[in-house]
Amino acid sequence: MVLDVITRNIQAPIPRCMLFADDIVLIAESRNDFNINLERWRTSLEGYELRLCHSKTEYLCANFSEEAHEEEVAVCIGEARVPQTNTFKYLGSIIQNNGDISADVTHRILTGWLRWRAATGVLCDGSVPLKLKGKFYRVAIRPSLLYGSECWPLRKAQERRLEAAELRMLRWNCGNTMTDHISNVIFRRLLGVESISKKIK
Repeated sequence: MVLDVITRNIQAPIPRCMLFADDIVLIAESRNDFNINLERWRTSLEGYELRLCHSKTEYLCANFSEEAHEEEVAVCIGEARVPQTNTFKYLGSIIQNNGDISADVTHRILTGWLRWRAATGVLCDGSVPLKLKGKFYRVAIRPSLLYGSECWPLRKAQERRLEAAELRMLRWNCGNTMTDHISNVIFRRLLGVESISKKIK
């Protein structure tokens, strides 16, 4: 909120500037424009005895249309060159410079497994009813798999990866594995959990 107030005079219209706590995202059409905006931010913050953190600042050059890149121009904060990256994480979502979401889907699956492992005391307890495990899974685990999915242009292969990860979790919730040869439909019915693909849609 403080950062929002002290930089109001240099903020561009949404979505050219995004602020969350002390995280700043600047968006520009070219590296030249980006350098101009970055310098304006640096000057304004230093006027309040604040500074941009050089070690945590990087830029991503998106080329979604696969057109020829513009002439190389260095992105700098003052005299220090800003490193370029191919992926950018903001508020839990990963953006790739080619517009793909594979890294974000992978990150969501790993996060889902971390949440699942942290809750195995409930989810793998044989004394807990399956319907209750299903409710717990839907409330505590599935949201970490679905975070940001409303913005995904999901492909079939990525959808299958999410389905496979979830079904493996559901089997373990029921105390079974692939070798038991039990239909996925049965796991979903026992736990009361619908397909994650349907949930995303």
